[in-house]
Amino acid sequence: MEDIYVVGVGMTPFGRHLDKDIKQLTREATEAALVDAGMRQEDLQAAFFSNTSQGHMEGQHMIRGQIALRAMGIGRIPVVNIENACASGSSAFVLACNHVRSGASDVALAIGAEKMFTTDKQKMFSVFDSAWDLSRAAEIRDDLMKLGRDVVVPEGSTSPRPYSVFMDVYAAFARSHMRTFGTTQRQLAAVSAKNHVHSVHNPLSQYQVAYSIDDVLAAPPITYPLTLPMCSPVSDGAAAVIVCNRSALQRLGLDARRAIRVLATLVQSGSPRSEDDHANHCTALAARRAYELAGVGPDDISVAEVHDATAMGEIIQSENLGFCEFGQGGVIAERGDTRIGGRIPINPSGGLESKGHPVGATGLAQVHELVTQLRAEAGARQVEGARIALAENGGGLEGIEEAVACITILAR
Repeated sequence: MEDIYVVGVGMTPFGRHLDKDIKQLTREATEAALVDAGMRQEDLQAAFFSNTSQGHMEGQHMIRGQIALRAMGIGRIPVVNIENACASGSSAFVLACNHVRSGASDVALAIGAEKMFTTDKQKMFSVFDSAWDLSRAAEIRDDLMKLGRDVVVPEGSTSPRPYSVFMDVYAAFARSHMRTFGTTQRQLAAVSAKNHVHSVHNPLSQYQVAYSIDDVLAAPPITYPLTLPMCSPVSDGAAAVIVCNRSALQRLGLDARRAIRVLATLVQSGSPRSEDDHANHCTALAARRAYELAGVGPDDISVAEVHDATAMGEIIQSENLGFCEFGQGGVIAERGDTRIGGRIPINPSGGLESKGHPVGATGLAQVHELVTQLRAEAGARQVEGARIALAENGGGLEGIEEAVACITILAR
């Protein structure tokens, strides 16, 4: 079976693009990926289009990818629409790789695009309301609140303004972690401050302002223990990745020196578990599968991009990925292990907290960053000697964990 390679990546700046629509964002990211690969759009043989919010925001359902890609002249090839919560972009990447690996095509595009920002804040944040079981919403809220039992919530630590229901989800996870392992709000702030410092050197990041730990702690609250800089913003943007096999790499005369090999990429659904059964978290299970497929382990990873929809997300996932023992994610962040130059740099892009989180594009933006790192093209945020990279992208909620987890491992 032939190896699969990432040969082109492209991405728009993430932020509030009030002057651009989905078609324009899709074009910008796709054309950037084609230029990066040294390819023409006629070379593309299949496309996997990731989007989660256009149906909710604009009423456009069913054929979003066909519409967005036709506007830039891409037609006739198979176009598959992907909606898999916040893991949609990574799911599109998995499908693109598997399409090529199966022999159905030699070259495939994974593209994710979102237009999420609007002045109607209630509508904007309600995008996330269906990313859990609506038939059990009240029951799920009660179960989540139980996770944080015995943790005292300070008065005035909840925002009076609208925010995503998933901030309550992550706050519940955080309180559970605090109660079980002694994780502190300051350790969450260390994660956030680190990511905001990293983002200063990412010209595509939504925010490029450094924060100290004390700045993060003093920021407006969202819901305890989360403050504003600890939480990912609502974003517009697009990211695209082109994959191919070795035959296409040679046939199209692409630059093999910049081709990044896909060691493993997979999707895993969640399953029932108890609150204290950390080893069987869906991401931990997915990571173990991915490491086995790739023939590597956590100690081999040079750099990682993880799904920090909040700072608590990064702490949880650093543990699930085996970068530290369970309960030690906050410790390694506060110690500096996860900074650029540390033992295991996490989110050199700035992560979702700073780079932004246009949901359908997020997983592909992670691949964009890791490919840039493995090519040693990341400039001031470069992780020295990066050779093997891991992306973790999760989405939705089922029970007490993500409904879906995606892991990708890349190598130069």
